[in-house]
Order: sequence, then C-alpha cells, then structure tokens
Amino acid sequence: MAAGYAELLRTRYAARLLAGTLLGRLPNATAAIAIVLFIRSEGGSYSLAGALAAAYGLANAVGQPLLGRAVDLYGQPRVQLPAALVSALGMVWLAVAGTGSMAAAYAAVLVSGLFTPPLEGGLRALWPTVLGGREERVHAAYAMDAVAQEIMYTVGPLLVTLCVALWSPAAALLVLNAVGLVGVLMVVLSEPSRTWRSAPREAHWLGALRSRGLLALLGAFFFVGMALGSIAVAAVAYSDGHGGQAVYGWLMAALGLGALVGGVLYGGRQWAGAPERRLRLLVGLLAVGYLPLLLSVGPVAMTALAALSGVFLAPSLACAFIVVDRHAPAGTVTEAFSWLVTFFGVGAAIGTAAAGPAVELGGSTAGFAVAGGAGAAALLVLTVTQGVLAAGGRSRAVAGSAGVSSEQLIKN
Repeated sequence: MAAGYAELLRTRYAARLLAGTLLGRLPNATAAIAIVLFIRSEGGSYSLAGALAAAYGLANAVGQPLLGRAVDLYGQPRVQLPAALVSALGMVWLAVAGTGSMAAAYAAVLVSGLFTPPLEGGLRALWPTVLGGREERVHAAYAMDAVAQEIMYTVGPLLVTLCVALWSPAAALLVLNAVGLVGVLMVVLSEPSRTWRSAPREAHWLGALRSRGLLALLGAFFFVGMALGSIAVAAVAYSDGHGGQAVYGWLMAALGLGALVGGVLYGGRQWAGAPERRLRLLVGLLAVGYLPLLLSVGPVAMTALAALSGVFLAPSLACAFIVVDRHAPAGTVTEAFSWLVTFFGVGAAIGTAAAGPAVELGGSTAGFAVAGGAGAAALLVLTVTQGVLAAGGRSRAVAGSAGVSSEQLIKN
C-alpha cells in the first residue's frame, strides 16, 4: 500500500494539498491539549480547563457546517483564508488575556473555534478532481488521508509539549496557529482549490442533513469523539500522578501512533462488501480497545495501552469517509464532511467537559471510564441503525462531483 500511496502523492497537487491541510489543521487538532495545558499553567482547575476546551469544541462544531456550506456555495479561498485568520487571532487573544478575565478567555476560544476553516471537508471535496474522478483512487486517498492525520495526531502532542518545554504554554498556542496559517495558504493558493466548484445541489434548508444514513453515521461518531475528548482530560490527570507533562505527551502520541499503524494496515488491502457493515465491526473493535485504559497501570504499560486503544481509529475514520460519500446528497460534499467534523467535535467537547468532573470525583480511572462508555454507545448506534445505513448506501459517481476536471488541472 505504501507504493499505492506514493503513486497518489505523485499526482499533481496531491502532496501539496495533503500537507497543507494537515498543517492547517494542526491548531485545531491540538487545541484541546494546548488549552488544557495553558489553563493549568495559569492556575486554573481541571473543570475550567475542560470547560474552555469544550467551549472551543462546541464553537468549532457550530462553525464547521456553516463554513462548509459557504465553501460549497462560494468556493474555498473566499471562505477558508479569512476564517483561518480570525481563528488564529482568537488564540492570540487567549494567550495574551490568560485567565485574568473569564469572559475574555471564553470569548477567545469561542471565536477561534467558530472560525476554524473546514479544511477536512475541503480536501475530501478536492480528491475527485485531483485524482481524475476514479472511485478506487478516491477511496484510497480517504485511507491515506486518515493515515496522514494520525501522523499529525502523533506529532502534534509532542510539538505542544516541546513548545511548552522550550518556551511556555502560551507560546505553544502562538506557534501552532502560525504554522496553521502557513498550511491554509498552501491549500487556498493552489489551482485545484481556487478553481473548484461544488456540484449542483437541491435547495433544502436541511442541506446534507436530509440524509437519514448520514444522520445515523453522525450519531455514532458523536460518541467516538466523546471518547477521544474524555481521554485527553483523563490522560492529564493520570500524568499528574505519574511523571507530569512529558508522560501526557507520550500517552497522546502513542494514541496517535496506534491509529497510524492501524490505518497503514487497513489501507494495505482492498475490502469487499458494504462499507457500512465493515464500519460497524471497526467501531466495535475501537470500543473494546478503550477498556484496558481503566487499569491505570504504570507509565510504560499505559503508553502501550494508549497505542492499542488507537489502532482502530484511523480504519474507522477511513471507512466513515466512504460512508459519508455514499449517503451525502449531491452538491453538499463539503458540508457533509464538515458535519462529520461537527458531530465528532461536539462529542469531543462533551467528553472533555464530562471527564473533568469525573476525574475530580474518581481520578483518572473515572475519566477513562467515560471513554469506554462512549465507545460502547457508538457501536450501539451503528447496530440500531444498520437497516437505515444499508438501505441508503450507494456508489457515488465521483467523477462528476467537482466543477473542474483533471484535464483542466493538467493544462493549467
């Protein structure tokens, strides 16, 4: 599969768009960790840190589908770049204001989260154009996308802890958002992003949400996000008693590394059968992987368990991207993928908010228990709605899903 990924990346613009999207998403991907560490360094409680991270996540959840729909209507550069600038300014505001004013701190994270550019949905909307509309290549790109994300989730926590060690938690916020702006510029200045237009869409106030299959998928990934959000807070509490911030960085990096390995193995073969059925199995295995974290063993063993708990995350995401593509109404591709980000983000925000009080009441074990319960709930949603998902699934003719052809890109 490595050779297959290399072939995809040799396609014109593919490597640039993937790298730019990953860099552009770095501030959002590390926001929960960076906010928690910053608030703790300012003397704030776990509950306050979790609440601010949750506020960021909720604002992000509101902004993603709104900005995604705007991208479908007006194109990528006119939405992505202004949003990225405002989002970065929000984090600068938080770093400067600190916890001296709770109103300012909440306002800062709300602005930053609300204007986070919908780069994930934008990239997945661009793949059909860049890859010539071949469905098997687009699906392979989804798997590569999920694997590449885990590199970011592996490196991201280490970058946060490195910035904290070299400078301060406030500096970590500033550096990560500066890197994010560079990534957004890489994407929006590219030819595919500048020329992309969404397919014609039916006017409907619900947009992508009129698909019942999509709603079922979103419900499941709300709980997957909740599990990951609770782990972020529970891992801080665990690390406080087992070595401090360095241990926290290794735990979160191990979680990402496990997902990276799982994604590479998953992408190493082509899968037969309906992706909706395969997704149910993958999410079930993901849920089981969270349970050993309740053991709260020593740091070395806990790091290994964190890696194990992430193994089925990237495969679940890669499969979910295919299911979104099969169930999203025409002309709502960016919005549909943005809704996946939204439900995932809302779940993560609620997970961080729930884990804070859980940790204060029952320690890190109680925080990890939130993750285990959320994983089980995700599996339950997919099991209950399997009829809806099976009925609505279809193969999408991705060749016609974008407004500019690969031949046009070759000429430009």
